[in-house]
Amino acid sequence: QVQLVESGGGSVQAGGSLRLSCTASGIIFRDNNMNWYQQAPGKQRALVAGITNGGVTDYANPVKGRFTISRDNAKNTVHLQMNSLKPEDTAAYYCSAYDSRRRIRSWGQGTQVTVST
Repeated sequence: QVQLVESGGGSVQAGGSLRLSCTASGIIFRDNNMNWYQQAPGKQRALVAGITNGGVTDYANPVKGRFTISRDNAKNTVHLQMNSLKPEDTAAYYCSAYDSRRRIRSWGQGTQVTVST
């Protein structure tokens, strides 16, 4: 059974930092591309950052230079370091794993990030 468990969300003032973590089980972690998505109330879920199984990273324009995604294959964990947070970063953040060979995507339950002024 696939499980993606996010942690590290919370409330922070603008300009602050948070580090999200997502630990996976039930998948071959090293084979999966890992992504973080955000979903604000009333908005569609949007890709924030991704890291391929080879370690190549990509970011949505609004978070470039502020967020950093990384992975630890030994611990089946992906992180999202979020710095210089803004109120518009407020959203639920979801971890996703995508196995491109098997074409299977899995989702975590999400963790809330709230940034206040």
